[in-house]
Amino acid sequence: MDEQLKHYSDKLAFEIDSWDLSVALKDGENVIVVDARSPAAFEAEHIPGAINIPHRAMNAETTGALDRNALVVVYCDGIGCNASTKGALNLARLSFRVRELIGGLDWWKRDGHPTQSPAPALTTHVQ
Repeated sequence: MDEQLKHYSDKLAFEIDSWDLSVALKDGENVIVVDARSPAAFEAEHIPGAINIPHRAMNAETTGALDRNALVVVYCDGIGCNASTKGALNLARLSFRVRELIGGLDWWKRDGHPTQSPAPALTTHVQ
C-alpha cells in the first residue's frame, strides 16, 4: 500500500492536467507556461500566455528571467511528442519547480480550452 501511495503522490507532484492548469491560470496562481516546441510550432498555435523556450535551448541564460518561485508547466504537442518531458528534465536540472502538462496541446484543446495563433508580436521567443 505504501508503494502505491508513493507512486500516485509522485505522479501528481510531477504532472498536471489541462483542467487544473486552466483553474490555476484563472485563479491567478504563480504559474509560468512554457511551450517546449520549436518557434514555428509555437507561432502556429499555443496556449494563451505561454512563452516559447524550445527544450534544446533551455539553459541558465534562456531561463534566467523566469520567476524561481513560480510553478513552471511545460508542454508540447502531446502523445507522440516528448519535448515536454525533455523540457521538464532540463528545467528540473536548472532547479525549477516544474510539472509536465498531461496530453500537451492536444488534450488542452480536446478539453475545450482556448489556443492562440498566430503568436502576438510581444511574445518572448528563445531560439
